[in-house]
Amino acid sequence: MIDAGFWRDKRVLVTGHTGFKGGWLTLWLKHLGAEITGLALAPSTQPNLFTEADIAGACDSRIVDVRDANAVVDVVRVARPEIVFHLAAQPLVRASYDDAAATWTTNVMGTIALLDALRVVKTARAVVVVTSDKCYEQSGAQSGVARAFREGDALGGHDPYSSSKAAAEIATASWRRSFFDGSAAGATTGVATARAGNVIGGGDWAADRLIPDLVRGAMHGRSVPIRYPDATRPWQHVLDPLRGYLMLAERLALEPHRYGGAWNFGPDAEGSIPVADVAERFAQALGRGALWHVAEDASLHEAATLTLDSTKARDQLGWRPLWAIDESIARTADGYRVALDGGEVRASMQNQIASHDASLEVEVA
Repeated sequence: MIDAGFWRDKRVLVTGHTGFKGGWLTLWLKHLGAEITGLALAPSTQPNLFTEADIAGACDSRIVDVRDANAVVDVVRVARPEIVFHLAAQPLVRASYDDAAATWTTNVMGTIALLDALRVVKTARAVVVVTSDKCYEQSGAQSGVARAFREGDALGGHDPYSSSKAAAEIATASWRRSFFDGSAAGATTGVATARAGNVIGGGDWAADRLIPDLVRGAMHGRSVPIRYPDATRPWQHVLDPLRGYLMLAERLALEPHRYGGAWNFGPDAEGSIPVADVAERFAQALGRGALWHVAEDASLHEAATLTLDSTKARDQLGWRPLWAIDESIARTADGYRVALDGGEVRASMQNQIASHDASLEVEVA
């Protein structure tokens, strides 16, 4: 469980707070009573969760490019964070083909710029660097359905996005061992990486993602092309991995040496299903006439199967996903309907956070 007392008045830095996952995390931290500083580029889509949910009102929002090392140090000096969540990234596979160099500089050098800033301003007790399930090398037995990826499996990546996330993992591990909770004398900062699956939830408006594309299609009365309908992915509601990140940060702050390293946060086995199944279930749940068809052009490489083994998080953190796939899809559809109908997006998100907490309380009872 999350210790609400731990977060009260904690100084927390969230990079990527203008994005989808970062916005949800910022609002949850606000609910827990943390003092939050956000660091990110301005939102890249219209509409966007940052504006719809007034995420700026939940934090000290700084519009900064994470690749600007001097600017990052300046923000960290002012924020003096005790806990850091690094989510700022170029997060899209197809966009990485269009601008591979920018993807690498953002995802790798941006991560290094933050870690170096935290070396200068020595206030952080816990740092969670969020990467991706796509950081694993898709070769051999793991490229099929033989077994889910575990934290010790080889890192790699065919496309620039996936390989950049693998490189960010390697860089973070090096900085952790060299300067933070490893061999550095007197180091007391816990540094970990978190690898989640395909995250869904209200408020994601990114291009070339299944759920936002279906919503936009429904808004404009057009069918959406889907490139790989048979590809299997680990689907989960955004609140499930975010709960894992929060639990991990708490443990890192208390025992940095024990909890440093890599962690998977994936759904139960039932959540690893084909893209087409998610599209059909979401279209029915949304109820706005969302349609899709198989794309004619599927030339860009994507892995056929991705599944995660989260045994480590279950055993050592006591974490598990709380919402099964159908509830995750239903909650996601609810969030989009609120936005499409001009409702209170922030209130809807707060209600879902409260419901997620209640799900855990019922389970524990």
